[in-house]
Amino acid sequence: MAPNEAHQYMGIISLLKHFRWIWVGLFVVDDDTGEHFLQTLEPLLSQHGICSGFTQRTPQEAHFDNMGKVVEITSSNYEDLTDDKVNTFIMYGESMAIIWLRALVFVLDPENKKSTSLRKVWIMTTQIDFLLTGLQSGWDLNMFHGAISFTIHSEDVREFREFLQNITPYWTQGDGFLKDFWEQAFDCSFANPEVPTNASERCSGKERLESLPGPQFEMHMTGHSYSIYNAVYAVAHSLHEIYSTKTKHRAMMGREIFDLQDLQPWQLHPFLHGISFNNTAGEPIHFNNKRQMGGGFDIVNMVTFPNKSFQRVKVGRMGPDGIGGKEFIINEDLIVWHRGFNQVLPLSVCNKHCPPGNQKKKKEGEKFCCYDCVSCPEGKISNNTDMVDCFKCPEDQYPSNDRSQCMPKTITFLSREEPLGISLAIVAVSFSLVTALMFRTFVKHRDTPIVKANNRNLTYALLISLLLCFLSSLLFLGQPGKVTCLLRQPTFGIIFSMAVSCVLAKTVTVVLAFMATKPGSSMRKWVGKRLSNCIVLFCSLIQASICTVWLATSPPFPDLDKHSVTEEIILQCNEGSVTMFYCVLGFMGLLAMTSFIVAFLARKLPNSFNEAKFITFSMLLFCSVWVSFVPTYLSTKGKDMVAVEIFSILASSAGLLGCIFFPKCYIIFLRPELNNREQIIRKRD
Repeated sequence: MAPNEAHQYMGIISLLKHFRWIWVGLFVVDDDTGEHFLQTLEPLLSQHGICSGFTQRTPQEAHFDNMGKVVEITSSNYEDLTDDKVNTFIMYGESMAIIWLRALVFVLDPENKKSTSLRKVWIMTTQIDFLLTGLQSGWDLNMFHGAISFTIHSEDVREFREFLQNITPYWTQGDGFLKDFWEQAFDCSFANPEVPTNASERCSGKERLESLPGPQFEMHMTGHSYSIYNAVYAVAHSLHEIYSTKTKHRAMMGREIFDLQDLQPWQLHPFLHGISFNNTAGEPIHFNNKRQMGGGFDIVNMVTFPNKSFQRVKVGRMGPDGIGGKEFIINEDLIVWHRGFNQVLPLSVCNKHCPPGNQKKKKEGEKFCCYDCVSCPEGKISNNTDMVDCFKCPEDQYPSNDRSQCMPKTITFLSREEPLGISLAIVAVSFSLVTALMFRTFVKHRDTPIVKANNRNLTYALLISLLLCFLSSLLFLGQPGKVTCLLRQPTFGIIFSMAVSCVLAKTVTVVLAFMATKPGSSMRKWVGKRLSNCIVLFCSLIQASICTVWLATSPPFPDLDKHSVTEEIILQCNEGSVTMFYCVLGFMGLLAMTSFIVAFLARKLPNSFNEAKFITFSMLLFCSVWVSFVPTYLSTKGKDMVAVEIFSILASSAGLLGCIFFPKCYIIFLRPELNNREQIIRKRD
């Protein structure tokens, strides 16, 4: 008739896990049933991450006549009983276990002072009942206030309380059970001529059971009584079924009525298995296919009172018949904890819980429930208490400062609206306007010697290239798109190669012009526009070919960089082929170095308006900028990489513009007397 014991074991585990009690003490009766309990429960505890801080075996009976033995056992148990870390005790035994534990505390605390401060959560199995008899009936149960016990499921049976209220010791004749119970319960005795007693010690028979305190007698039907109650009705229904069946059978055979006294006990089993009825509490009663009563266990919270009474409050259920298919149900809002906890959820752990942002680290030589807490490593988080391992956030999130949660990353790029983007755009537009004004100036003074010197068309081509270089930097600002990513690097590479090839052509023109002035020189046929145009066209075509191959094989495309910056997702242009990107830079660098070397060698040639010196300085600045660009570009992240490239474009272009054209503008505007043919002839002479 009792529920399957396995439900109780899993109920204990579920209760401990629900309240996160992982460091518990075990008080187990010292007999075979206690050993079976330990052998079953301890593996379950380990499987679910729960450890036993200690295991104490209590005697089956409390022999108070041998106080020496009681003191000896008490001394060994009391240290564990007062352990501050173990706030949850599991007690397995029978009703005598309550008597023993209460006596244990009484021996060390006769005045009942320590038991009040002994705040623990007792988890008791269904075999234990709250019972104090004899001398202990005057002791309170404060140490068990807030205890949680598993009891056999029961329902309120109508009129049971009224039945108990009307019981008198004279109901039965010849059965001494009620009289013996009455004398023990009310500490009195019935009149006996052979034993003289005082009138005050005699039982009147008018005493009422409801006047007894709860530890001595409970007025409601307990789980054990409810099982017996159902068992009696199950047998009655089975007998009725047998009687009905036999009566019909004998009537058909024309025999006498069946006598139930002829029934053998084993003949009852087939009928018991098939019965089904509702008891007076309205609960359906039937056996499952394993011939067990369905039912489960009620989870009960015990609330004690100063008058040595107590009240049981159902706070949950454990069993196969739970609401909504749940085997374990608990309503912790109904639970009253020991007064020492101030109605705060008790903790029962070997050490403090590891908060989010930390992970557990095992302590050497101790049980796995005892651990240290260490912070999560860089880039990982833990968002729950007592996590074994930290974990990484998704790619689009990053760990918070306390490493307890993942925060969404912001998508960033070098915008035209932010201060850095606005500043770079203003600089680029300003230099573009300056370049356009210079171009206008040179067109206006196109017939002056200083403009004609060193190939006027190359000057125009260089100015236009520099103007496009400044404007090309604007392609790097704003949100990267498919078109802008395709245009950025190829446009920059081709335009810069054209500008540097113009500088190279100017340098070669200076050298050839000087060599052609020597008598009998064969270089005269190379001096002219055709060579310079070929240099510019050839170098630009090579760079354009490299860019074409780049775009045809592995072109740049918009991409999300989720790893370079912790808190940001960088919307950028993926270069596609890094090799081709550095080929573009390498060819541009080759042109610049060639121009620098040729200009450096020609810097002292005697020629009016010799640009070689200015080109040398401009190429030195140009090469310095781009040599510095490579390590700086590789060491920066996010939108700073784009800013570095824009700055390099503007700085190198401004270097060419300033070193080559500002001296000419100085002569045109401030020293016009030097910009004439006579001055050139005088210098040559």
